[in-house]
Amino acid sequence: MSHTLSPLSLDIVVPVYNEQATLEQSIRQLNAYLTREIDQTWRITIADNASTDATAQIADALAGELPGVVAVHLPQKGRGRALKLVWGSSPADVLVYLDEDLSTDLAALPPLVAPLLSGHSDLAIGTRLGRSARVTRGGKREFISRSYNLLLRRTMAVGFSDAQCGFKAIRREVAHRLLPLVEDDAWFFDTELLILAERAGLRIHEIPVDWVDDPDSSVDIVSTARADLKGMLRVGSNIARGRIPLESVYAELGRRPFDPPRPPSFFGQVVRFGVVGVLSTAAYAVLYLLLQGLIPAQLANFAALLITTIANTGANRRFTFGVRGRSGAVRHQFQGLIVFGVAWGMTAGSLAVLHLSAPGAGARAELIVLTVANLVATLVRFVLLRLWVFRASRRPAPSAAPPAVDAAPPIPIESMRDYALHTTDLRQEANGS
Repeated sequence: MSHTLSPLSLDIVVPVYNEQATLEQSIRQLNAYLTREIDQTWRITIADNASTDATAQIADALAGELPGVVAVHLPQKGRGRALKLVWGSSPADVLVYLDEDLSTDLAALPPLVAPLLSGHSDLAIGTRLGRSARVTRGGKREFISRSYNLLLRRTMAVGFSDAQCGFKAIRREVAHRLLPLVEDDAWFFDTELLILAERAGLRIHEIPVDWVDDPDSSVDIVSTARADLKGMLRVGSNIARGRIPLESVYAELGRRPFDPPRPPSFFGQVVRFGVVGVLSTAAYAVLYLLLQGLIPAQLANFAALLITTIANTGANRRFTFGVRGRSGAVRHQFQGLIVFGVAWGMTAGSLAVLHLSAPGAGARAELIVLTVANLVATLVRFVLLRLWVFRASRRPAPSAAPPAVDAAPPIPIESMRDYALHTTDLRQEANGS
């Protein structure tokens, strides 16, 4: 269907930086697929992120030749910056983002956008980690991707499986509300967007995809991973401190949950906490034994206790104290880390006493002392979790609906003059008609 018909249903954004070798082939392939397979009105927006090769000229030539293709030229790099610009100013009902190399099979595009066009979901993402996904990539990238997403789910308590797949879509009104809250302008942008969306009670739909790795990708894995970890720390800290107004987004757009189940009785909490504690203690012992031969005993104790504490807090939140949903999950993890500090002080102190009293103590003696100390610390953890961390979460929620919040205005777009618009309707739009 012609993209020039009104209203515009889909805006497929392709951020590019120095892609002169593959841009023409990718855009022609994408344009042919959309023309052949997509019934809704659409356009392709090539978002050039300050390329220094011939990418900008190729983008303009494609926009002049192919119907439904426009080009945007940004003076600065940044995938997130490009998406904020184009998504924030687009009139389309659903805003899409694709990697330029088209690593994801385009056959997944219709099921990606369908739940957004129908209003069933708020965001949709492709996932390479679903059971039915078919992925071709090297072992190094596979390990890094799975490790990152596992860390993200454990530390940020999110449910989506693949944060970094370059195949995403969002409804326009949701984008206009969330984009002003996203700080990152680079690779962490879409991860941050997804975290805030889930925290605000929005529905995220996942599509298993067929995905083939681009062996010529110029992404610096180490620097990207470092930036992602810093981004996770920043977002988690801001959410825990209440600096991001997620409650207002929830009041405006969030999907209301079903009535939560009643929390377990005190006796039930004790039993469930005991089960979680036994499993955590066993996991701690195994981790300590694995680590103590590689790193010093105190560091092995710290690492084993930190890993089991993150899992322990999540398990107790849901299983022991009956806290459902994502609200407050990040704050609970941060409070759980404070409880971890108390427990670590107890176990570290016991280890220090052992080394002072018996300098030649071996790994078995260390394990016995630390296991006993960890059991005592577990009891202290239960008291702190019940009376402090999850106390507010067990209070019944007010029955009244939250007050309505005025919708946030779209993001102001400073550089719309940089649009290279090549259709009559788009030229009129750029001139303000």
